[in-house]
Amino acid sequence: MPKLWTDTIEEHRGAVRSAVLDAVTGLVSGHDLSSVTMSRIAQDAGIGRATLYKYFPDVEAVLAAWHERHISAHLEQLVHIQENTRGDTWHRLEEVLRAYAMIAHSGHGGEQAVRLHSQPHVGDAERHLNAFLAALLAEGAKEGTFRNDTAPEVLAGYCLHALGASAGLAPDAALRLVGITMAGLRPEPRRPCT
Repeated sequence: MPKLWTDTIEEHRGAVRSAVLDAVTGLVSGHDLSSVTMSRIAQDAGIGRATLYKYFPDVEAVLAAWHERHISAHLEQLVHIQENTRGDTWHRLEEVLRAYAMIAHSGHGGEQAVRLHSQPHVGDAERHLNAFLAALLAEGAKEGTFRNDTAPEVLAGYCLHALGASAGLAPDAALRLVGITMAGLRPEPRRPCT
């Protein structure tokens, strides 16, 4: 098969897949995940149901692909914030954690969301996010900005677990939780020798 033909087919497949996942984004915003059906997805994506079934066997598979793309976008957002925030590691981490708290705060609840969060891509994303935060924490520990008596990976887990509670809080309370979490990262004060 000529390369041009192969590229065209792959572009088409990518466009259809993107249209499907964009349609799910529209359906999910403001609605319960359980209200998403294959018929609605196909209709909103502008494709036939038969075409949709060529790409995804069922609504669970569509939602899993949508969720994976959604999580990847969040990770990219956090990296972008860290790379574009001016200031020391304290300020950069604080901005990343504020964004993470708002992401956690805006998460969808319900049984379907619990199923989506048990997918393998979520574990991969959590490991990536933990490593990302751990690298920033290690950098700050070397500078004396963050505590160095605990492994950066453990501190990253502490941040993620603490801010996971943002899901049930009002936005202002979720942001206050960032301050409390950051306070736990301060280096231990040196005790005078006796």
